[in-house]
Amino acid sequence: MTVRTPPTPPFRDPRLPFAKRVDDLLARLTLDEKVSFLHQFAPAVERLGIDAFRTGQEALHGVAWMGPATVFPQAVGLGATWNDELVRRIGEAVSKEVRAMRARDERVGLNVWAPTVNLLRHPLWGRNEEGYSEDPGLTSAIATAYTRGLRGDHPTYWRTAPVLKHWLAHNNETHRDTTSSSVRPRVLHEYDLRAFRDAVRAGAVAGVMPAYNLVNGRPNHVSPHLGEHLRTWTDQDLLVCSDAGAPSNLVDSEHYFATHEEATAAALLAGVDSFTDHGTDPAKTVARLRAALDQGLLTEADVDTAVRRQVSVRFRLGEFDPEHDPYAATTGEFDTPEHRALAQEAAEQAVVLLKNDGLLPLAPGTRIAVVGLLADECKLDWYSGTLLHRCTPLEGLYERFGAERVDFAEGVDRVRLRTGSGAWLHVPPAGEADEPVRGAEGALDPALLAGRTDLPPLTTDPTGTELALTDWGDGVLTLRAPDGRYLSVADDGYVRASADQPGGWVVQETFRLEPHGQPHENRHLLRHIGTGRHVCVAADGVKVAGEDGPDPEVFELVVAERGEEAVARAAAGADVVLVVAGNDPHIGGRETEDRTTLRLPGHQERLLSAARAANPNTALVLVSAYPYAVDPEPLRAMLWTAHGGQAAGTALARVLAGDVSPAGRLPQTWYANDSDLPGLLDYDIIGSRQTYLYFEGTPLFPFGHGLSYASFAYDGLTARADGETVRVSCTVTNTGDVTADEVVQLYLRAVNPSVPRPRRELAAHRRITLAPGGSLEPVFEVPLSAFEFWDVAQGRRRLEPGPYELLVGASSEDIRLRTTLTLDGEPGAPRPVRERGLEAADFDEQSGIEIVDRTRTSGDAVTAATGRTGELVYRSCDFREGVREVAAELSGAGVAEISLDGGPVLAVLTPAPATPRPDPYGYTTVRAEFTAEGVHDVRLELRGPLRLARVGFSG
Repeated sequence: MTVRTPPTPPFRDPRLPFAKRVDDLLARLTLDEKVSFLHQFAPAVERLGIDAFRTGQEALHGVAWMGPATVFPQAVGLGATWNDELVRRIGEAVSKEVRAMRARDERVGLNVWAPTVNLLRHPLWGRNEEGYSEDPGLTSAIATAYTRGLRGDHPTYWRTAPVLKHWLAHNNETHRDTTSSSVRPRVLHEYDLRAFRDAVRAGAVAGVMPAYNLVNGRPNHVSPHLGEHLRTWTDQDLLVCSDAGAPSNLVDSEHYFATHEEATAAALLAGVDSFTDHGTDPAKTVARLRAALDQGLLTEADVDTAVRRQVSVRFRLGEFDPEHDPYAATTGEFDTPEHRALAQEAAEQAVVLLKNDGLLPLAPGTRIAVVGLLADECKLDWYSGTLLHRCTPLEGLYERFGAERVDFAEGVDRVRLRTGSGAWLHVPPAGEADEPVRGAEGALDPALLAGRTDLPPLTTDPTGTELALTDWGDGVLTLRAPDGRYLSVADDGYVRASADQPGGWVVQETFRLEPHGQPHENRHLLRHIGTGRHVCVAADGVKVAGEDGPDPEVFELVVAERGEEAVARAAAGADVVLVVAGNDPHIGGRETEDRTTLRLPGHQERLLSAARAANPNTALVLVSAYPYAVDPEPLRAMLWTAHGGQAAGTALARVLAGDVSPAGRLPQTWYANDSDLPGLLDYDIIGSRQTYLYFEGTPLFPFGHGLSYASFAYDGLTARADGETVRVSCTVTNTGDVTADEVVQLYLRAVNPSVPRPRRELAAHRRITLAPGGSLEPVFEVPLSAFEFWDVAQGRRRLEPGPYELLVGASSEDIRLRTTLTLDGEPGAPRPVRERGLEAADFDEQSGIEIVDRTRTSGDAVTAATGRTGELVYRSCDFREGVREVAAELSGAGVAEISLDGGPVLAVLTPAPATPRPDPYGYTTVRAEFTAEGVHDVRLELRGPLRLARVGFSG
């Protein structure tokens, strides 16, 4: 008897193109199976031999949340390297570790949610650490490099599948799921879309994740730009993964749709293919999708479209061809010597020397005092992996200079807390404790790191325990026991010294002292910020007060030593003082929490002042996820680095010693004062003159700034237009006496623009290494499209003819060479308003305006900001054929007035009396007499809750 082998189904046949294999697989799946694929955790289909699959593996600067992994510098630190090739190699290393960890733990996903390409428009954004730069060109270059490394270089199969975060114009954590970013067309096309566009066009991106916020009044999860822009940039199927909980937000917090069935259908139709909602439980998402199908809101063809994009990614990852997948055998690329060396190289390249009057590099015999709250810390952030190796600045200096030449003072306040009964707060010995909390399958679980219950809670006794108190700003405190454990509150409400570091989605290690009684009494309530409750003393231990528990305790704060006293002692006996200051990435500026100021927290300002007073040879080393406003004038030197991962201390010590010449460059503007900043929700970078592109003030340190231990000469600048590109070159020579890197930066500027253009805009960059006396001639090929702007009158990009200045230098303000090149282009013309009318959002200037959604599915309208009169200007409108009537599409209630060139009001437009709750999308056409001839600027004033979608003119 002959046994026949069942034929291989076409979707398993590697000889066929992916498109045909996807078609075959879709045809074999039932509708229920396809619907089940739309949740983040897609189940297995055993009858077809298909494994379960989940979208989403965090890998921003190393593999996160899955246990020990190589930890590279934060993303903003990678941006500070200005080194595309280095970042590509880091992406490659991270993807190899993903594959290696996947071989040991099937919960590690190959669809990685990284990198974050949101632009660092505003330095108070809590997630500043996650982005690369405020410049779209630098951001897209670094993002492209990282995704190329993550993807791998095989022509068919991908090592991992990167998803860019977070689409679109997302730069605030304050009310992030309900606020709307008002983004005018020029900012949308020239700024926010660009960072995504260039990376997607490079071909190494598997998809994007929409952000929580709304853009122009419409949630990003139903953004028409997903179809109108994103999916036109590539022929590949792109996977759009929702952010966690965002599909439910469409109804629950945003109230954009009345039912979850409507919302789910709208998101799917807009382009969302994978719903990250309700954790690992797909039941609600599947039920909503089935109901949407039953109600006719979706068709099976709509489901097929989304499933096709998902399984296309799975085919590229080699899931169905394990014997042909070149990355399937990647099991050992984990914590290798190469990865450890790469982490150190990245940390070294990320260090930015902001100021140096000759103090650095430090001589070998220098006696160093290293002081400050970050001096002996190696901080992780929410998207870090678990450290395999660790080196703090103090440890790095010990290793490089010798412990006998390094003195240390952390600078915490040493305090005790006395209760109203006279007893003192006491930390019991830790005793035997379990290992750190882990998830069910062994991986570290950030959601479970809020507290430990295997340790005894705090008590009181006659002597008490001296605690290390740190004020991280705005009165947010941490308290640490002598053994290094932070006071924390677990789910049972008891206060324990149980945490290695502050952390968790809701940080349980922060407190606030609230004055109680008269100031001279020094009495305080102690509020636990994570729960919002006060600390009380009960018979069975110290805990946070419940509804039926003891009253809040009133504590007396007794200070044994101020931090600045210890700092002053250490500083006085040293040749050089290094004050290491900055932030804890889980406190006072992080995901879910924006910063309130650029200033250093008061505690750290005290330490810096004490060090300077005790020793004039003081340098400030900022280790932070974002810029600060610190006066550099009294300082001998000043450096900045992002939290640098596992090799941060080694890297910093090598730079301070001169083993490495610093060559990091600022990826964003450092402003001198809070007053230089616009409102956090002001996304109009043109109108409010934001970022180095438009800022007209004097920055503390400009975009692209960074000093070196060498010096560099620039000469021989040439520029010529060659077809569709401009070729620019110059010669750079190391005129110093040490080998060093220089970051050559090329900027462009329109000399006589017809509309506001950037003061200068980064066109290209290159990090080069030169030995003393060595020269190199970097050549830049700049596409003509880089000189274009978005012409709102034409609704497209346009190259304006005329002179353009090309500037080459060491920063956006340190320009060494310049030349002017005249380019041909398309001349501008007045707006043909009789033929095209005016789309309301296509204004040239505005004040007091918000852009809102014209309908729930597409288009923009404008309205006056609450409590303000909105003003709009449309330049050079062509009325030369003459008009006699104006017609405006309006909804809501209010008044629109139209005038020309700042003259008298020529027409008043008011919609018919509205119902008490008018439909914001119920537009009516309101007409009025309006006479105009010639070319004029049209001015519109809007008052009241009125939406204007369009204005038309007729003869």
